[in-house]
Amino acid sequence: MVINGAAYGQDATYNAVRLAGSLAKREDVSVQVFLIGDGVTVAISGQKTPEGYYKLDRMLAGVVRHGGEIGCCGTCMDVRGITEAMLTENVHRATLDALTDWTLAADKVLVF
Repeated sequence: MVINGAAYGQDATYNAVRLAGSLAKREDVSVQVFLIGDGVTVAISGQKTPEGYYKLDRMLAGVVRHGGEIGCCGTCMDVRGITEAMLTENVHRATLDALTDWTLAADKVLVF
C-alpha cells in the first residue's frame, strides 16, 4: 500500500490506514505500507488531535502489532524536517529501492 496524502484533512489517508489495519488482522495476508510525499506525516509520533478525533500514529501502531511493515520515504522525511526519532515506534526510514522491491514482490498494490 502506498499512501501519499497528509495525515489530516483527507479522508483517503484515514481510510487507507484503516484498510491497512483491517488487512493486517487477516491470516495469510502480508501488509507493507510505504508512506511517501506528505504521507510521511502520518507516522509522526504523539500527534495532538481534538478530543474524540482519530490518531493515525496509534492506528499505524496497530498495523505493526498485527505483523504489518511500515516504511517512510527518507527523502520525503528530510524535505519536511522529520527525523527518525519523530516516527512512531517500529516505523522505519526507507528508500525508493525498498518501495520498488515491495512493489515487485506484491500481488496487489493500492495507492492512496
